[in-house]
Amino acid sequence: MVSLLAFTSCASEYKIEGSSSVSRLDGKMLFVKVPSGDRMLSIDSAEVIHGMFKMEGITDSTSMASLYMDDESIMPFVIEKGKISISIDNARIVVTGTPLNDRLYDFVGKKTSLDDRAYELERRESRMIMDGKAPDEIQREIMREREKLAAEMNALAKEFIQKNYDNVLGPGVFIMLCSNFPYPVMTPLIEEIIEEAPDRFKNNSLVKDYVTVARSNMEKLKAPH
Repeated sequence: MVSLLAFTSCASEYKIEGSSSVSRLDGKMLFVKVPSGDRMLSIDSAEVIHGMFKMEGITDSTSMASLYMDDESIMPFVIEKGKISISIDNARIVVTGTPLNDRLYDFVGKKTSLDDRAYELERRESRMIMDGKAPDEIQREIMREREKLAAEMNALAKEFIQKNYDNVLGPGVFIMLCSNFPYPVMTPLIEEIIEEAPDRFKNNSLVKDYVTVARSNMEKLKAPH
């Protein structure tokens, strides 16, 4: 969830206050990184001391960023004016305190709920097999639930991106969605998002690059071998 973007705005001050109950983070350095060309550039850092860390600085853009430990991306969030609160535990990560972060993690919470339902569905399928249910019955029931969940996930992502076409969250979550594929492709959902998007969204460099490569890949897949 990290190859994201920045939009320019006026300079503003941000403050990050974080807490962690994850023991492996204690004594570690955490880094805030933002996209810079084809790499992630570190703009701030802090050591986790007794489960607490703080950073602050001036940013001339509202941007999607990622919190890193070494080369491992822990989570995405938005660098924007205000006090940003980050809470990390073994169960989840939550970022609150500023408008776009509140909006992003409301979305993340809803997606996590759907992911939990998908995991439980897989467990239910395994239990049905162990209980000796007929394969046709299992397939009918599980496939019906899978299709319902997939539709809900697609609707959640599409609605969120559309509501945030004009800020960093729209392109950011679009790239997160696309990163689930092994290589750039145009799915019906992605086609719908792009077709209905305003020019500002379509012309975002990361969105434009993805769509260009994805459409080229789709043409190659159609070509006779």
